Amino acid sequence: SNSMLLNVIARPGNCFDAMRHLLEDNHEPRPAQRKHILKAISLYRGLLQAGVVQQLDEPDEYGRRARLTVDLQRDFALNQPLSPFALAAIELLDIDAPGYALDVVSVIESTLDDPRQILMAQQHAARGEAVAQMKADGIEYDERMELLEEVTWPKPLAELLDPAFETYRGGHPWVSETPLSPKSVVRDMIERAMTFSELVSHYGLARSEGLVLRYLADAYRALRQTVPDVARTEELEDIIEWLGELIRQVDSSLLDEWESLTNPGVESDDQQVAFGADVPRPLSANTRAFKVMVRNAMFKRVELAARRRWYDLAQLGDGLDAEDWEDLLELYFEEYSEIGTGPDARGPQLFSVEMDTDVWRVRQTLHDPQGDHGWALLAEVNLAESDAAGEVVFDEFEVAEG
Repeated sequence: SNSMLLNVIARPGNCFDAMRHLLEDNHEPRPAQRKHILKAISLYRGLLQAGVVQQLDEPDEYGRRARLTVDLQRDFALNQPLSPFALAAIELLDIDAPGYALDVVSVIESTLDDPRQILMAQQHAARGEAVAQMKADGIEYDERMELLEEVTWPKPLAELLDPAFETYRGGHPWVSETPLSPKSVVRDMIERAMTFSELVSHYGLARSEGLVLRYLADAYRALRQTVPDVARTEELEDIIEWLGELIRQVDSSLLDEWESLTNPGVESDDQQVAFGADVPRPLSANTRAFKVMVRNAMFKRVELAARRRWYDLAQLGDGLDAEDWEDLLELYFEEYSEIGTGPDARGPQLFSVEMDTDVWRVRQTLHDPQGDHGWALLAEVNLAESDAAGEVVFDEFEVAEG
């Protein structure tokens, strides 16, 4: 695997001699050994062409004939067959763009194995929405059926990634056996501000919870171990931390087992308690991850308000009915016709939080069409009730000008 090659290359000594010993001095039959040798050569060439590894003309002071080109984080690993492509694709993104963090998530998700049940459920939901819209537009049945064939699960960045992959494959023909697959599961959760239970409920995945959790764990590990430090932003770090905490809250045993494998014999005072133990970690104990959860929950309410879905807002359990929500936003909509919900509106610069021991006071600035940013949705988060409920619990809301 790529990870094996990186580990061998990183240690002192001649990596070619070390790999030859690993590949030939074993009990595998010779045909199997040749297969492994050819795969090792193809993976090494991929690492060379991706710029992750540099071959040296002369051994360095440690006797190495190849070296890693950059200082990678301690747990860096290319666990997926297309991980080298992901590294190359991330370089195509603009790190200063508002949607950069979500685009990195999409690049990583495109290299993961397809969770078919989730994708089919997303496609079913997308086709249901498309049928409703086509009926409203007066499109005839036969044409609707034809158009539905083109509706599939969300594939963000497909227009960028597909041609980039074709170019990459031209120089790395061995990746042809592993197709690229743009998809949006983690990104969908972020954009819709969904918790794990909301994702399962929204797409009817009650019988596939294990699959969902496994996919999220794979995505978390790939984000944490594949994206190099130079490509990380504060917002991306927040997303990675949030995803890890989300998985841990659902079933920490998966992450605990992985951590014990990657750090055998290492224990710490803040080591996580496994799922089902007597003293699970409170939801708000991971401040960074909880802040992302609060931010997602606030923006979910902004998105519903932008569509004036007052009834849906009332169903969130914040103690406000539909009329209350409509009254809260009445003055704003008298001044502006809409609330923006794009990448700029979602950006961390429009969200702030004041943290106290028992309560957080949060402010989500509303992105108006003129960019005045003079209105904001304010709320208080009850930490004790959030810990007890296992989700963000708001005490009160108000909309303020200025």
